[in-house]
Amino acid sequence: MPNLTCKKVTFYSEGDELSFFKWLDSINCIEKCEGTDDTMYLTVNTKKPSDECLRELLALFHRYKVDMSQLEIFLNEKNKEWFFDRKQAYWHKKVFKKINKS
Repeated sequence: MPNLTCKKVTFYSEGDELSFFKWLDSINCIEKCEGTDDTMYLTVNTKKPSDECLRELLALFHRYKVDMSQLEIFLNEKNKEWFFDRKQAYWHKKVFKKINKS
């Protein structure tokens, strides 16, 4: 199962932190969240999350400034059209850093 890392997430209030974890808890493909010091580790329960789960991860990571490039591992033929081919999408440059440098 893939693992994602959330380093140094900044929360601006207790409510902001609560919102982050409620949102995270609502994403079906997240199996577990563990943390140490300033890093959280998210375990994803599939190598091919649904489009809905992936869109929620994109939004959560964007909103809380989590490294989005780690979401590139979820690119596959099924989601390529909306996930990769939409070059103007807010996430494209942040997710596909390596490919955009080529």
